[in-house]
Amino acid sequence: MNEALNYWPLLGVLCVVVGFVLRFNPVIVVVVAGLASGLLAGKSIPDLLALLGTSFVSNRALLLFVLTLPTIGLLERAGLREHVHAWIGRMQRLTLFRLLLGYLGLRQLLSMLGLHNVGGHAQTVRPLLAPMSEAAADQAHGTLPDHERQRLFAVDAATDNVGLFFGEDVFVAIGAVLLIQGFYAEQGIVLEPLHIALWALPTAIAAFVIHAIRLRWYTRGLTARMQPPLATDTASTGGRDARP
Repeated sequence: MNEALNYWPLLGVLCVVVGFVLRFNPVIVVVVAGLASGLLAGKSIPDLLALLGTSFVSNRALLLFVLTLPTIGLLERAGLREHVHAWIGRMQRLTLFRLLLGYLGLRQLLSMLGLHNVGGHAQTVRPLLAPMSEAAADQAHGTLPDHERQRLFAVDAATDNVGLFFGEDVFVAIGAVLLIQGFYAEQGIVLEPLHIALWALPTAIAAFVIHAIRLRWYTRGLTARMQPPLATDTASTGGRDARP
């Protein structure tokens, strides 16, 4: 007869929920929850400390991404967004469409070469692309209202997503390519990663063209929405045309 399941370790999940609701330090909350679950599961303190140390050492490379946020914060505090905004404002020929299209192509090309972490929402979109696109839009249409500015930021993020998603599959060492190769290998079909990556190239080109059309459509719509309405003073002319 099977032994009864021990549900007491699930109290660690409750610790996480309560800690996040009360806005305690996330690191302390997670460590306390892990210790609570381990102790309730019957593990000793030395075993728990050894497990925490092993997990930290095996995943220490992930901490490199944590350094991105304070670095970007320091750069923004030093005026990065303001300098980028002023720099784009001095480039008269750089339109919003050309800026976004150029970033899309660069992001997709770097992703094809395996440089996925060069760009991203935290690394480039918020500190660089967002103020650059905002400056290009302000230069052409004046100061954007808040709802149009938020919509522009969403287009910036979408451009980064499209460039990354459809560019990384062309790189032979990406996880998606290896997953496809493994799936076909289970079905008895042998495919080389290079062949799978090359077949992803037409999709990447199609995604670039389609998103370029979307960017053109968006920029034209933004121009139409930012046009001032025609001023017709019907009250002073008695409903007649105001032309002389």
